[in-house]
Amino acid sequence: MPDRILTSHAGSLPRPEDLITLNEQRASGEFTDEEEYARRLSAAVADVVARQKDTGIDIANDGEFGHSMGQRYDYGTWWTYVFGRFGGIELTDISVAEMEQPKAPPGEITLASFAERRDWTEFLDAYLDPSSGAALPNAATLFPVCRGPITYTGQAEIQRDIADMKAAMAAAGVTEGYLNAVAPGSAGRFGNEYYANDEEMMQACADALREEYKAIIDAGLILQLDDPCIAENWDQITPEPSVADYQRFTMKRVEALNYAIRDLPPERIRFHLCWGSWHGPHTTDIPMADIVDVMLKINAGTYLFEAANVRHEHEWKVWQDVKLPEGKTIIPGMVSHSTNVVEHPELVADRIVNYAQVVGRDNVAAGTDCGLGGRVHPQIAWAKLDSLAQGAEIATRRLYG
Repeated sequence: MPDRILTSHAGSLPRPEDLITLNEQRASGEFTDEEEYARRLSAAVADVVARQKDTGIDIANDGEFGHSMGQRYDYGTWWTYVFGRFGGIELTDISVAEMEQPKAPPGEITLASFAERRDWTEFLDAYLDPSSGAALPNAATLFPVCRGPITYTGQAEIQRDIADMKAAMAAAGVTEGYLNAVAPGSAGRFGNEYYANDEEMMQACADALREEYKAIIDAGLILQLDDPCIAENWDQITPEPSVADYQRFTMKRVEALNYAIRDLPPERIRFHLCWGSWHGPHTTDIPMADIVDVMLKINAGTYLFEAANVRHEHEWKVWQDVKLPEGKTIIPGMVSHSTNVVEHPELVADRIVNYAQVVGRDNVAAGTDCGLGGRVHPQIAWAKLDSLAQGAEIATRRLYG
């Protein structure tokens, strides 16, 4: 049992400028020295793990540096990294209009295009006004399309990420570390020109990704599964479905994930849920109360979720009515990626205590709403992590004496 409130975060951390530039050059073909790239990536991971340790983060990761980011602000690397680790996927310049899906007939659910999200369409004027503060993720110029059987081809990359992380942990004296990987339901949102339907394609993603999941756990690291589709798909369905229909739709994604992690130890798995990282109103987010039971059906030992942004901060009260299963823990977000305001440590402590009082102090760690890298300026990101660590120390004094 812990004797204090531990700290972690959701994954992405600010990349060094030279690594961002190098990733951009590799993508364009300007830089081809893979040995030099591996050396510089390893050094960057060592630095970011050491900085997490110095900041007071207990359960660290590689900042997702192995998931290539070629610009400072990028909302999508948690997903796009897998394009290069799957066989059967091609990047095309197919237009957004060609990728759009028809509206769902009554009683059925079909995902619309990303551009048709209800939040984006309802607040379109705000999103199109650069002075409003609302911001959409960068528009994709290429879109992944499945044109053959999906296979896992990322063996070298995941072994590189594992080796970099373990070396960095040893150098920094970090005892517990994790690596991020996308879940099948969120991975399999490709254009589909090969499988009979999208569910069959999602199942193929589950088979392929299991290899990555198993490699992380076999290496002695914690596996974090990133799966925003569990919550954010709700906003991408037009018209808005019933909650019951959405829960049935989402359970297919949960079943695919549980299939992919079958026989893997739940205590070495953490699951991350969020409502998307774009900076916007989010008035069309599904309430946590409507999906918490679905989330808890995922065979993970720990659940991370957004809890600090003002659209979801009140939802700690959900746990007054929902019992956290025995042996499970939660890592709610205590600082948010959706604002440049750095949360005060006392506020962080208040948020931690709210959760500790309803699920038990030993079942809560402090985290972030989503990845900070690519969403806020690096100075702000690290200030938020510093405040998170200070807040956990204050909460520890309140809860443990």
